[in-house]
Amino acid sequence: MPKMLDDETEPTTTVRPERPHRGGRRRAEASLPRVAWLIGPALVAGVAYLDPGNVASNMTAGAQYGYLLVWVVVLGNVMAWLIQYLSAKLGIVTGRSLPEVLGGRIRNRWGRRAYWLQAELVAMATDLAEVIGGAVALNLLFGVPLVWGGLITGAVSIVLLVLQSKRGPRTFEFVIMGLLAIITIGFTVGVFIAPPDPAGLLAGLVPRFADANSVLLAASILGATIMPHAIYAHSALSRDRFATRGEQAGGRRTTSDSPALLPGTATDVPTDVLVRATRWDVSIAMAIAGTVNLCILLLAAVNLAGVEGTDSLEGAYAALGAALGPVIATLFAVGLLASGLASTSVGAYAGAEIMHGLLHVRVPLLARRLVTLIPALVILWLGFDPTLSLVLSQVVLSFGIPFALIPLVSLTAKSGVLGRWRNHWATTAAGIAASVFLITLNGVLLWLVFTGA
Repeated sequence: MPKMLDDETEPTTTVRPERPHRGGRRRAEASLPRVAWLIGPALVAGVAYLDPGNVASNMTAGAQYGYLLVWVVVLGNVMAWLIQYLSAKLGIVTGRSLPEVLGGRIRNRWGRRAYWLQAELVAMATDLAEVIGGAVALNLLFGVPLVWGGLITGAVSIVLLVLQSKRGPRTFEFVIMGLLAIITIGFTVGVFIAPPDPAGLLAGLVPRFADANSVLLAASILGATIMPHAIYAHSALSRDRFATRGEQAGGRRTTSDSPALLPGTATDVPTDVLVRATRWDVSIAMAIAGTVNLCILLLAAVNLAGVEGTDSLEGAYAALGAALGPVIATLFAVGLLASGLASTSVGAYAGAEIMHGLLHVRVPLLARRLVTLIPALVILWLGFDPTLSLVLSQVVLSFGIPFALIPLVSLTAKSGVLGRWRNHWATTAAGIAASVFLITLNGVLLWLVFTGA
C-alpha cells in the first residue's frame, strides 16, 4: 500500500463544520419531514450489487448447490451495508470522494500512479462484466449479435452519464432508480410463481460448505457483492448530491462552507442529519439488493438444480423458460438488460472519479468511455464465452478489494479526517473484521482459480 501522510500533515481533507443556527435543534427537526429528498446516492451505488456478475454467481450457486449458500448472500449484504455507509459518510463529512482523499494523502507520485492503475484496472474489469451482461440480454431478447449488443450497452451508458453531467445528480438518481425497479421485478417475479421450500431456506442460513467448488462459489458471490468501484463511487455520489451553497453557485469548498441544501428549498441540512439519513438510504438500498440477490439464488435453486446447461446465462434463460414459461424467462432477460445498463453507467462514473481524484486530471467523457469499452468489445468479437468472462472479471475485482477497504476503514476511524463523525471503536472493529474476512476469502478464491482446484 503506498505510503500516506500523517493526519497532522494532511492538507486536502477538510471536515465540513456545522454552523450554529438560530434554534438549531428546531432547524434540524424541521428538515426531517423532507428527509426523503436525501435518499438516493446509496440506491445508485447499490446498483453495483445487482450487476451481471452477481446474477451469474448467484444463478450458478443456486443451480449447483440449491440452498447451501444462502448464508453467503445474507452475510455479504450485511458487510456491504457497513462498507457503503462508511464510504457515504466520508463523502458527506469531508466533501471529497475516497479517490480525492487518497490523491491528497499519498505522498509519492509514483505510488499514487500505481494505486490509480490498480483502481483503474478494477473499474475496467467491472465495466467488462456489465457490458457483456447487457450484450447477452440483448441477444436473448432480440437476437442482437453480441458485439452490437456491447456497443448499444456502451452507447446507453454514455447517454446516462451525459444526463448526469448536464441535469445533475438528482435526475441521474431517478433514472437509475427506475432501472433498479425493473431489475427488482425481473429477478423476483419467478420466486412468487415457484416459491422456495421454507425448510430448505432456513437450512441455508447455517454457514457450511460442501466441497472446494462451493468455497469457490462463495468467494465469487462475495467478490461480486463487495465491489471496489462501488466504494469509490458512493463517496463521490454523496459529495455530488449534498453540495454546499457555494458549490451550487459554482464556487469552491472552503473551511467556512455551510451545510448542504435540500433540493428546492433554502433550508440548511446539518451534517448529523445527512449522516442519519444516509443510514436509511444505505439500509433501503442494501435491503433491495440483498432481497434481489437472494431471489436470484432461490430462483435457480428451485428451478435449475440438477438441470444440464445452466452454467451459463443463456442456459439459465432457456431452463427458466422450460420450467416457468416464456414470460418469466423474458422478465429475467429484461432484468439482466436493466442490470447491465444501470451498472455500466455507475461503473463508468466510478472510473472517471478514480482518474480525477488520484491523477487530478479529467478526460473527456466520450473518450474515456470509448477506451474502457474496447476490452469488452474485443472479448465479444473474439467469441470468448460470455459467462466465463463474467466469472474471470470477478477474479480481477478481488485484487482491488484490499486497496479500497483498508484505506476506507482507516480514514473513517481518524478524528483528523472525520472529526466527531469518526467511527465508534465498535464500527472500526466490525470494519476490520469484514476486511480481514473478505481479503482472506478472496485470497482463497485466487488460490483455487490459479491452482485449478
